Amino acid sequence: MNLEEKINGDIKTAMLARDSKKLEALRAIKSVILLLKTSPEGLTDESINKALQKEVKKRKESAEIYKSQNRSDLEEIEMFQANVMEEYLPKQMGEEEIKAELTKIVASVGATSSADIGKVMGAASKAFAGKADNKIVSVLVKQLLA
Repeated sequence: MNLEEKINGDIKTAMLARDSKKLEALRAIKSVILLLKTSPEGLTDESINKALQKEVKKRKESAEIYKSQNRSDLEEIEMFQANVMEEYLPKQMGEEEIKAELTKIVASVGATSSADIGKVMGAASKAFAGKADNKIVSVLVKQLLA
């Protein structure tokens, strides 16, 4: 069962359960999938994961804005949708796992100073595609090469 079929099944389940909050989030995911079908990139698991990560990031940023404006009602909606979307993404790596992989990447690339950050980040972004947030990876690379 691919992700699209799983989303469709979960939409039906949410409709039957009359769970409007979850249904709204699932329909947003379905919308992303439908847009990917018509894009030149095509519909692959990688493209779906990339698009869903973007959507989660958007919702978290919106939630932060709502929080700063004391709109907890809207912040709650955005965070709920982000959490529902995260359920369909691959499990994110922890900081210790990322650090362990980064030390291997640094050794394989032969990076020795902060001037080699670009080399390491290039290899790391390919290695961690969809498994880790690039902000965290960037901070850890800077720490390792400092």
